[in-house]
Parts: sequence; C-alpha cells; structure tokens
Amino acid sequence: MRTIGLFEAKQKLSELVGRAQEGEKIGITRHGRLAAILVPAVPESSLKEVFADMERLRQKVKRPRGVSIKDLIEEGRT
Repeated sequence: MRTIGLFEAKQKLSELVGRAQEGEKIGITRHGRLAAILVPAVPESSLKEVFADMERLRQKVKRPRGVSIKDLIEEGRT
C-alpha cells in the first residue's frame, strides 16, 4: 500500500480516486501517521450476494431443539 500526505492527497484527489477505483489501496497520512485508507468501493449487489449466501448457509446448519447459538458458542470455547 502506498501512502501519501493529506496535503498532497487533496491536490491529487481525482487521480487517487481513479487509482482506487482500479483496485489500488492508498494510505493517507496526517502528520506522518496513517489517518485513512482509500480503497475501491464494493458494489452494493456484491454485498447483497454475500448476505444471501450467509443466509443460505445459516439455514443449512441444523441444531438440536432447545440448543441456543450461545450454547454452541460456549461449547466451542471449551
């Protein structure tokens, strides 16, 4: 990941957005410390697909009646 200072980032914002759109991650620093990261946007349709996949997986998992998710989590910790 390439980093760039905030002042320079303001001067080159359009260029940086274009590079991020192409897949590059760009760190923006303020006073030498990383303050933000410019990354490509995730299309909303991709997020909907991810959540739909998660729901399909959740429905496939069978748990015994009377056993809560909390019980399963606790069982996995032991």
